[in-house]
Amino acid sequence: MEQVFSYIINLGASVMMPILFTIIGLCIGMKFGKALKSGLYVGVGFVGLGIVTALLTNNFGGPLSEISRLYDLQLGVFDMGWPAAAAVAYNTAVGALIIPICLGVNFLMLITKTTRTVNIDLWNYWHFAFIGAVAYFVMGESLAWGYFAAIVCYINTLVMADRTASRFQGYYEGMEGISIPQPFVQSFTPFAMLINKVLDLIPGFSKLDIDAEGLKKKFGVLGEPLVLGVIVGALIGALAQLDVKRILFLGVTMGAVMELIPRITRLFIDGLMPISEKTQQVVTNSKLFNTKFKIKKIYIGMSPALVIGHPTTLVVSLLLIPVTLGIAVVLPGNEFLPLASLAGLFYVFVMVLPYTKGNVVKTFIVGLIALVVGLYFVTDMAPAFTQAAHAVFEQTGDTSAKIPEGFEAGALDFASSLFGWAIYKCVNNLQWVGMALLTAFTLGMMYYNRLCIVAEEVRSNL
Repeated sequence: MEQVFSYIINLGASVMMPILFTIIGLCIGMKFGKALKSGLYVGVGFVGLGIVTALLTNNFGGPLSEISRLYDLQLGVFDMGWPAAAAVAYNTAVGALIIPICLGVNFLMLITKTTRTVNIDLWNYWHFAFIGAVAYFVMGESLAWGYFAAIVCYINTLVMADRTASRFQGYYEGMEGISIPQPFVQSFTPFAMLINKVLDLIPGFSKLDIDAEGLKKKFGVLGEPLVLGVIVGALIGALAQLDVKRILFLGVTMGAVMELIPRITRLFIDGLMPISEKTQQVVTNSKLFNTKFKIKKIYIGMSPALVIGHPTTLVVSLLLIPVTLGIAVVLPGNEFLPLASLAGLFYVFVMVLPYTKGNVVKTFIVGLIALVVGLYFVTDMAPAFTQAAHAVFEQTGDTSAKIPEGFEAGALDFASSLFGWAIYKCVNNLQWVGMALLTAFTLGMMYYNRLCIVAEEVRSNL
């Protein structure tokens, strides 16, 4: 079974997701041609997203490293990026069986009405496997601790996906019936809720209500994500002391990324919506769901890649790239300089925007505070990440998990997550007490979610 699931994961999201969506489409009664087309749209979307991410990492990795060298910005935790984190996650005993175990948990939660989300975003299960792998190694290669950490993270993510689904669907167009059960994205929701409320209490702050469209009106062409991308890309080239030709190339490349991402995310929507709509019809009309399990409504849990092309996300991500680099260098106690992970900034804001309502200023502040805290999370988890990465590299020879001499390992992707860090601290520092606290909290979240689901069903029947 371990070999089967390892093989499936190694296919990559661009191959695995089309197959998965085609099978799902056929199972819910779609015609083969329509199901295949939906699956291929999703696969092509992942291919496009991979190309855009490669544009960033391949073209800006060198200049950012050169900036680090020129201005002596070297810190002790090396940015491995998400590929290394995923390699650590899936190349362990925990990661090998994470998909069937989590799907089983998801089914039990559905029939007990502790969730409405069916999480088919299988590729991003590596986030659950990652925290499980970290717990596995810090607790002396204990499978029990590893699966406990992964399942706790999974359950709480599903609950958060349910509780944020209405806001998500209300803010983003065409997302009816969709939720986002990705823990990295959902870990920024508490920041968005709390900071947004605090900002609303500041007198006169409401006057700074500028969304991406307002930014264009205020600054004209300079407010366009495309033009902002050109400016930021050229600025990075200038700071790296490159020649004019290279500076201009980096500017146009960053501009291309800003322009291409919204077009690529449209492919995800075109592929997903037919399956989502058909699934809702099946649940509504099915006697099995309505009579036996009494499930009247479900959400399709999907990748946050669906909406990372939102203009506010693009603008704020661009602005935070140089700001995050500068803060990382001067932040007391921080040892992590994000370089390879900067391509993941777009994912920070998926669940922030529904609470800030696309306000660029609010979103920037939320993102800045969350990332500053996240840098400390990465620094704190670095010893455990390093231990896990070393073990994976020795066992598999996977070069993406190889750490440069004299450095510890880190990654902004999920290692900066509130969920991941909280579970890590409970497991590593509190151990059995931490297990009891996590269990109590998780059961409480499940019970609260069930109360909400039952209450929503009662209201819908009135």
